[in-house]
Amino acid sequence: MRSLLRIDGRSIALFNIEGALYAIDDGCPHAGASLLGGVLNGRIVQCRAHGLRFDLATGCMPGAVGFGVKTYGIEVCEGQTFLTIPEADLREHQC
Repeated sequence: MRSLLRIDGRSIALFNIEGALYAIDDGCPHAGASLLGGVLNGRIVQCRAHGLRFDLATGCMPGAVGFGVKTYGIEVCEGQTFLTIPEADLREHQC
């Protein structure tokens, strides 16, 4: 399952991979193409525009240093899913 969320001016791609939930910025950092429709291989999503790949859990591009997408925390409580949107970009990973 994939869903696009628009929250506070952000486009966030939400993925459900075998029951595990992941949320990342929808725009590829290379040229802004949507990652929501990218090809999935496990928890790796590949951008359809130029083929860059990102780990949904870390936001990092496998094999590259310093390049990735922001990830967001997800919590499921009593059947409801909550997404953590920090005021500052605290969840941007150092890849």
